Amino acid sequence: MTETSVRFREFKMPDVGEGLTEAEILKWYVQPGDTVTDGQVVCEVETAKAAVELPIPFDGVVHELRFPEGTTVDVGEVIISVDVAPGSGEPVAEAAVPAPAPVVEAPAEPEAPKGRQPVLVGYGVAESSTKRRPRKGVSVPEQAAAAAVQAELNGHGAAPAVARPLAKPPVRKLAKDLGIDLATVVPTGPDGVITREDVHAAAAPVAEPAPVSRETTPAPVAAVVSSDARETRIPIKGVRKATAQAMIGSAFTAPHVTEFVTVDVTRTMKLVEELKGDKEMAGLRVNPLLLIAKALLVAIKRNPDVNASWDEAAQEIVLKHYVNLGIAAATPRGLIVPNIKDAHDKTLPQLAASLGDLVSTAREGKTSPAAMQGGTVTITNVGVFGVDTGTPILNPGESAILAVGAIKLQPWVHKGKVKPRQVTTLALSFDHRLVDGELGSKVLADVAAILEQPKRLITWA
Repeated sequence: MTETSVRFREFKMPDVGEGLTEAEILKWYVQPGDTVTDGQVVCEVETAKAAVELPIPFDGVVHELRFPEGTTVDVGEVIISVDVAPGSGEPVAEAAVPAPAPVVEAPAEPEAPKGRQPVLVGYGVAESSTKRRPRKGVSVPEQAAAAAVQAELNGHGAAPAVARPLAKPPVRKLAKDLGIDLATVVPTGPDGVITREDVHAAAAPVAEPAPVSRETTPAPVAAVVSSDARETRIPIKGVRKATAQAMIGSAFTAPHVTEFVTVDVTRTMKLVEELKGDKEMAGLRVNPLLLIAKALLVAIKRNPDVNASWDEAAQEIVLKHYVNLGIAAATPRGLIVPNIKDAHDKTLPQLAASLGDLVSTAREGKTSPAAMQGGTVTITNVGVFGVDTGTPILNPGESAILAVGAIKLQPWVHKGKVKPRQVTTLALSFDHRLVDGELGSKVLADVAAILEQPKRLITWA
């Protein structure tokens, strides 16, 4: 089947977020023979940051699914072909089985591919190139067998023998020590080179994954259990992989400073209860996080230099005249940080509505990559887990992140007397290249002052 066929149209893996290079097919919603219509969702894929449903842009009957569920596919590769003229009487060509690529001996040190670098959504250019994962269940011997069968069908006799697997000497020695035949190892390195990780993967016993129903979300990636069942190894991919890379890049690039303040938020908690009964807030999510978010926005307005980013390449500080407020959200796929665009322009009811939509979408796993791009500052609410506070790590490209601890009834000196009051601890981490101690302290003190006396939301806004 070719792209020039007028009867069949091919749908390629799109770039569902700026700069993505690959996505994993989580679930197919259609099978060969199913009728599809323009705009119908045919599969769900997971990028480095979110699960996304892909609609097909034309009508027809599904002819072929090019990749099984669980396969990571490069952007631009054909994932499904559709017969757009069913019943036309033209013969339907059998789906071609791609022949294995010719194998050549690798140089001692293969050069890294040049050109565009892979980009993680919301994190900028990654430091190392993305590796294409092999299709599940397809090994080197199976590829050779397929080539032999194809050669017989074409009348050319037996296929030539498979060339020596590509691997560096240390990797060959490792395979020999572990008793692994390199011909049975699935390579994941550039140009089909077998890596040390590939050898270890071939040596480890793999637990049999449970069958996945098409009506449910696919189970996590199959784990590798040690022979004595004392350890389980889980492949790092998707959201967790992107988060880890981003946190390493942030922690070892931006010099972090964290300051803390403990504050009486009794009046804020009373205001929350009052707002729940306000007709303008009817049907909206009203909680302490809403007022904390508003307090941070006011503090940024009073101290605008905190809302900036460091451009290392240009050696410039980029001041942001808008606030895209990130809210860290725990989801079944890991921690994600979608942001509310132009949060600084929103009224309290609008901010409440945006917060509600953001949380609901994140919990459903439907947050789009675009929603996680362009954040300027972030709030992480560790208090929902009963934690007093923490030292949060900056999201790459941002200058500050505010951690909110648990709100607890504690003894507090109020008007000269010890009384039970609602108290919490806030922690502000900031990039010390951009934000010095004075500026960071002013921002944190302003947030605390507003939460202690929420009427300042009116006088300071």
